[in-house]
Amino acid sequence: MRRYLILSAIFLCFSCSETKKEEQQSQTSVKDVMDKVITRLYENVDPKDYDAIDDTFMLKFLTDSEKTTLASRYQYFKVNVPVTVSLMRHLDHEAPFWLKESGFVKTDEIVKNEVYDYEVWQKDFDAGWVNLGIPGFDMDRVVYFISVGPRNGNEELVISERYPEEYSLEIFKKGAFTYHDWSDLKITALPKELEGQVLFTTVRGRAREAHVEGAFRKTIFPSSKQPDQITLTWSGDPSNSIDVQWRTNTNVEDGSVQYWKKNTSDTLSLKASVAGMEDRMLFNDRYINRFTANMNNLEAGATYEYRVGSVEAQSWSSVRNFKTEAKDAGEFSFIWFGDTHRDPKWAQMLNDADLRHPKTAFYSIAGDIVTTGLYRSEWDMFFGYSKEVFSNKPLMPVPGNHDRQDGLGAWMYYELFSLPKNGPEKVDPESTYAFEYGNALFLMIDSTQPNEVQTQWIEEQLKNSNAIWKFVMFHFPPFNFEEPYLDIQQEWGGLFDTYHVDMVMGGHIHYYMRSKPINNGKVVDSFKDGTVYAVSIGTNGNHDDIGEEPYAEKRFKEGQFYQYMTLTDKTLKYTTYNQNGEIVDELLIKK
Repeated sequence: MRRYLILSAIFLCFSCSETKKEEQQSQTSVKDVMDKVITRLYENVDPKDYDAIDDTFMLKFLTDSEKTTLASRYQYFKVNVPVTVSLMRHLDHEAPFWLKESGFVKTDEIVKNEVYDYEVWQKDFDAGWVNLGIPGFDMDRVVYFISVGPRNGNEELVISERYPEEYSLEIFKKGAFTYHDWSDLKITALPKELEGQVLFTTVRGRAREAHVEGAFRKTIFPSSKQPDQITLTWSGDPSNSIDVQWRTNTNVEDGSVQYWKKNTSDTLSLKASVAGMEDRMLFNDRYINRFTANMNNLEAGATYEYRVGSVEAQSWSSVRNFKTEAKDAGEFSFIWFGDTHRDPKWAQMLNDADLRHPKTAFYSIAGDIVTTGLYRSEWDMFFGYSKEVFSNKPLMPVPGNHDRQDGLGAWMYYELFSLPKNGPEKVDPESTYAFEYGNALFLMIDSTQPNEVQTQWIEEQLKNSNAIWKFVMFHFPPFNFEEPYLDIQQEWGGLFDTYHVDMVMGGHIHYYMRSKPINNGKVVDSFKDGTVYAVSIGTNGNHDDIGEEPYAEKRFKEGQFYQYMTLTDKTLKYTTYNQNGEIVDELLIKK
């Protein structure tokens, strides 16, 4: 059978070379093929056998036309002169089924970066189309990358009509990067004859495009016609508006929210927008519907009751409630967490905190809400374990590096949360945003996106705010024992000093640290002159040792924590609780 498969692949790739023009006119993509293949797998393979699927199985299961697409439509482009394409393949990764049969030849050359070694495969192409296939059916994130050079070194090379076009072309040399989602990983060694060639950059997330081996997942919280994952957020003014989002299965096509002021019978009804969401490898809940409704013109300082559901399906949630911000909020409290990673123990701490602090106005999470941001099964765990907390109190999060995945963005995060679209122009909408509550300004920053494109926006928000208290939240903590983010200190630290940000809140390092007041990177005597930098962890942090931090006031190398913060015009009371409900850190700042 192996001989047959190889001969078949040779024939297919020969056909590719003879019909390049026709192929490029085809609209069939790797995604189109894999969508159909996975559907066919679900129809023909028992779920208990999913984990046994491997390359051998896939090559038997695929049709000839599907193999052709997977061998030629992962990456393609046009060249104006004859070229040599060099393909750098991770040494620990099996060669894809199409590579050798399509005419690529393994050389003795090696390319290295600071972590990985790559063997070099090469093939000559005439002027015209260059077609390349998938990295494989597994999930080796160290995907191949290529360089291209003219066979006649004197000819000018023009590359056009390339797919994907969003990843830049660079010069292949020492110090060049290959993966946009790990741009600090630099080339350290390459053959002299490849220096100066055109380097096609990529992202590690492209391994997911044909990922089948070990890829199938099952959610423990599947959707139904009953609304669930009911979550409140603010995309507008907290005093007169609120947003609600929820989930159903695809049998429910309409959604509405019914709401009324508590102790009244005047019920309003608002139709929700609906958007389908697919997670192809989630075999027991591939498709769902997500609903969003934006309630406006609410009365400030009022308590409302509401329920969400479907008029057509006659499926409704139980009644929940929320409270709008008062015009003169005066004293208010909020709770924030570091990384939660959809941890059930964190969720228990959340539910305990919700009972312990009934006056909490809202919750925030400083990123890494889940571990793999493009797995809807993980978001199902986050919402399922959280129970009803976020259906009664709004959640205002920021994304972390785990919420966006391997260069593929945080699209699932954006689909799940309706947040303000008032951030910088050059970052994703809803990733960085600002809101005010009571006497406080909250800058919620996506630190996984470039720092410099957000700096002007940060300064404008701080400069133009009359808020008594100023808070900034983002995932990567500028000060920490493990990997201090000097770029953030340099880019934003001066703004935090100039406009006196009271506290910067973060996570990522999986430990707890509260700093002394810091100005210009140095400890100062008074909170009036410096900013507190706080790092926390909602899931379990556990470090064997943590290095010295002379700026730190309080640290814990293990444990799970949340911060309960109460503000008035004159005071900020900061209290940290551990998972047992014990107070482990306290701070009082007076204006």
